[in-house]
Amino acid sequence: MESMRAAGLERPHRVRSGRQGATVVLDGRTLLNFGSNDYLGYAGDVRLTKAASKGACAEGFGAGASPLVSGHSLAHERLERAIAGLLAVENALVFPSGFAANTATIAAVAGSGDFVASDERNHASIIDGCRLSRAEVGIYAHRDLASLDRLLGSAKLARRRLVVTDTLFSMDGTIAPLAGLCEVAERHGAIVMVDEAHATGVFGDRGSGLVEAAGCADGVQVRVGTLSKAVGAAGGFVAGHAKLIEWLRHKARAWIFSTAHPPAVAAAAERAIGLILEEPLRRRELLERAASFRESLVAEGIDLGGAAAQIVPVVAGSAEAACGVQEALAVEGFFVPAIRPPSVPQGRSLVRASLSWHHSAEDLSRLAAAIGRAVGRPRTRGDFAG
Repeated sequence: MESMRAAGLERPHRVRSGRQGATVVLDGRTLLNFGSNDYLGYAGDVRLTKAASKGACAEGFGAGASPLVSGHSLAHERLERAIAGLLAVENALVFPSGFAANTATIAAVAGSGDFVASDERNHASIIDGCRLSRAEVGIYAHRDLASLDRLLGSAKLARRRLVVTDTLFSMDGTIAPLAGLCEVAERHGAIVMVDEAHATGVFGDRGSGLVEAAGCADGVQVRVGTLSKAVGAAGGFVAGHAKLIEWLRHKARAWIFSTAHPPAVAAAAERAIGLILEEPLRRRELLERAASFRESLVAEGIDLGGAAAQIVPVVAGSAEAACGVQEALAVEGFFVPAIRPPSVPQGRSLVRASLSWHHSAEDLSRLAAAIGRAVGRPRTRGDFAG
């Protein structure tokens, strides 16, 4: 702990009052909230609260057992059908968290004698899943199809080849080149697994994610997502072919050996999926405002490093610099959290603005101007470059 404090890596213990929304009260300080993954504004929506309350009245709150024993309720069954319907696949399986979904699925699909190709900026849950699988793991350069092609070409003797990537990278706001990735994987006979955690609900005509938006559903065999971000609830899921889901019911340890998450939470998540289908305007408005916000930052001289979504990072460099920018923004009334190692590499500490449908165009214009002031202009390229 002393060494972490010295390196500026000690984590604050914040207490939030009230529900998620456009503003947040942290330790008694009211700020405009850019530190939440509640992209569509459903986390604090009373319609989810009512669905959860109704679900709890019908089935109690705790699930009581693992899904394999007696914890799988009618609420979970309905939720899995709703997920499969949203993604237009045969079946789905709900996990206690998105982290558990990734770690369990990679370890169930790949093992000793197999090869996993993983993007260098994949989420920690993917990294841990690769380690748990005991497969040989190769890391390809971020979104670099040529690097992926070389990796898969070097693994011709592997029993099975798996390519795994985030679709929207949570620290960079960058988007995986899914169509090209699927072509490379098909050429090498590899399975493709994607994590749509930050894309589900936000992208695609139906809101199912970037696989839909890229038009490459046929090339993706395993689709992972979370219910805790745009869906506004909690838990994770895996979706795909019915045989894949049947296999995971027998091999995914985090599903087999964890108590199912509360039926009331499943009921809230099912309601949110219905709202995603019913209210496409929310995702359209979010993405339009996000595009305008990125343009405003570029006008302020900020290099966003390829960010192309509702996640907008501004790289500060050192952990101390990122914390300084965070506090400068807080003084102006904005909560934009500093992200430091190990969440990002050394030297790439940043502040990350996570946009929500709740944020108005005026909110975003004010934030862009505040970021311009906080990082300083003029400056040399690289001081706060993306």
